Amino acid sequence: MSLIAELKRRNVFRVAAAYLVVGWLLTEVLTTILPTLGAPDWMSRAVILLFAFGFIPAVVLSWIFELTPEGIKREHEVKRDESVTGRTGRKLDYVTVTAVIALVMFLAFFGARQAGDDTAETESTVAAASIAVLPFENMSNDEDNEYFSDGLTETLLHMLTQVPELKVAARTSSFSFKGQNKTVREIADALGVAYILEGSVQRVGSQVRITAQLIRADDGFHVWSETYNRTLDDIFGIQDEIAAKVGGALSESLLATPGETQVAGVSTESTDAYDLYLLALNERAKFSYGGLRAAEDLLKGALTIDPDFLDAKTALAGNYLRQAETGLRDQEQTWNEVIAIANQVLDVRPDDVDAIAAKLFVEANRALQQGDRDFVGTVVDKLENLARSAPGNLDVIVYMNGLAQIVERQGRVLELLVGLLERDPLNSAVHYELGNAYMQNGETAKALAAFERSLELEPSQPNVYVHIGFSKLNDGDGLGFLQNFLKAVQVDPQDHELPGYIAVLLYNLGLIEEGDDFRNRVMAIAPTSEIAYQVELLRAINTGDEGGGIAAARRAIEEDVSVRNFDPFSGAVQYLLRNAIEHDTLDAEFAYLEEQAPGLLDIDSPTIPLKYRFAQLTAFDAWYVTLPRDELLRQIDKMRALAEAFGFQPMENPDVQFAVFSLTGDTEAAVDVALENILNESALVHQGWRQDVAQAQYKDVIADPRVQAALQRWEEEEAAVREQVRTYLADLSASS
Repeated sequence: MSLIAELKRRNVFRVAAAYLVVGWLLTEVLTTILPTLGAPDWMSRAVILLFAFGFIPAVVLSWIFELTPEGIKREHEVKRDESVTGRTGRKLDYVTVTAVIALVMFLAFFGARQAGDDTAETESTVAAASIAVLPFENMSNDEDNEYFSDGLTETLLHMLTQVPELKVAARTSSFSFKGQNKTVREIADALGVAYILEGSVQRVGSQVRITAQLIRADDGFHVWSETYNRTLDDIFGIQDEIAAKVGGALSESLLATPGETQVAGVSTESTDAYDLYLLALNERAKFSYGGLRAAEDLLKGALTIDPDFLDAKTALAGNYLRQAETGLRDQEQTWNEVIAIANQVLDVRPDDVDAIAAKLFVEANRALQQGDRDFVGTVVDKLENLARSAPGNLDVIVYMNGLAQIVERQGRVLELLVGLLERDPLNSAVHYELGNAYMQNGETAKALAAFERSLELEPSQPNVYVHIGFSKLNDGDGLGFLQNFLKAVQVDPQDHELPGYIAVLLYNLGLIEEGDDFRNRVMAIAPTSEIAYQVELLRAINTGDEGGGIAAARRAIEEDVSVRNFDPFSGAVQYLLRNAIEHDTLDAEFAYLEEQAPGLLDIDSPTIPLKYRFAQLTAFDAWYVTLPRDELLRQIDKMRALAEAFGFQPMENPDVQFAVFSLTGDTEAAVDVALENILNESALVHQGWRQDVAQAQYKDVIADPRVQAALQRWEEEEAAVREQVRTYLADLSASS
């Protein structure tokens, strides 16, 4: 008998077939059920390996042994005429067929179920009525026309957001794929959209050729495409037509409103004004000093051509507020102009979200100056409603974020930003604002993660480097602060405040020569800026130049320096009073201050400017040595009440606690606060601490041995940072 015939007689092939089918069935069942029972992943892998390794032994055993009515026997022990291998084979056939049927049913049931789950998941992840507008490729020979193709893309995106029930991927996320060699499917998957609108622009003089195509992402099918050869004067008609055609193509099968959709484009018919507007948006997106200035000039140029260009007006108002934030514009003048511009827009477009939000932001800040915290809360609520009505509008959330901390609504801002991030995950500006919100909420680790992600998406962001730098400083990392601020200076060399911040740290570390390099940059760019006054005074203090310090302080007061991120006015008042205490000339100094700033030190006056209130806080050094105790205590209680009227709780601040306990003579409480909440921080958080603790009210506190030991640690920390920074700057200078 041949080997094949003998294998058949002994049912080896049937055993092999039955083993494979039954093993497959059991493997499918067990690997499907085990995870639902909470079994670890290794158990499913063990089942598969067990059946795989058992195949060869099962085949070998079927050759050696035979299943008989009396049990399992070796094959050579069974007589041929008594063998039942035929009947055993038929039983194996039944088992195999039954297992095959069971396997088919199992796969059909669970396969359909899995397909349904996958479909549901896909449908929940990617809305059918969703689209991303990719940056139209600039096919012109002149690279300077890039802004035109980007502007066309941005306008189309804005128009499509007006289509009801159509989800449009945000501009920044779409633009993040610019210049990348990604397929339509890859981009759609990353943005979570079902359709892609892409195209190209070629501009030669007054002629423009635009190609646009709407692509279904899952199969690459071109739903609609068109090529336009027109003059530049017809650019608005082309935009309208593309948006209407895309909306119409999607409406036929996906949206609730079939037919071409009517959407509004930019509010001008002047191609020259539109050209300047697009250039302005390109500059403003940099958020650098130079970019904001350039954007202002371009927007003003657009409005000169078309005074009724509403989109340019709202952009100009937003640009003004950004400039005021960075110190480029006077705050009060900016507020007046923003209100006027917003009213002009709202007279024509009463529902304009940007104009409403900008106006509310200014009104809230003015109310805050008057101590009306309730109105600020009302504005925050209105801005929140605006943000929810206009998803994707980051500016509204930014305005809200600027006010939310005052009324303890940071949680709502975080909720809006996290929601916006889901819609626009590749927007570096959203990550930056999320970092700001986390920082204000005291969540430093999350803030730094958001800032780092923002830099990954867009490295040229000076403000992000600034925030990271200050975080480093708070952790006692002076070198990390310096490195991040140097990066910010490199990105935005026109920002005079950045070298000013560096000079402040270097002067406080006693690195005068190194600090002068950065001071000179400030004085060359903006000699009358807030930071310039502060740098001049700090240089005099840290070089022991008393005459220079008095001159710098009096110049700040006589020129009534403004107060924004810095407070050189209060610093000047504090320096003059401390110097007068040392020389016993307080009466003359009080008279000088009253002459230059009437009511400056009148704590009972209800109408003095807010910056005078801040300056009064620095006057307690002088009041401690001149006022009777009862009057001093009254002044302290008055200041606490004023702060609480503005919504602040001053005694929750350790520095205020330390000052109040020291002024009122509660030395033990002052020492406890100093040791537990102040001296345990980095010395870099309390720059200028030597001048502070030298004041009379702190004499008994400083005498405590525990405080002395902590101050010694600060001395050692500063010395280490000083050497680290000096070495780094020397190496940097040598390598340049």
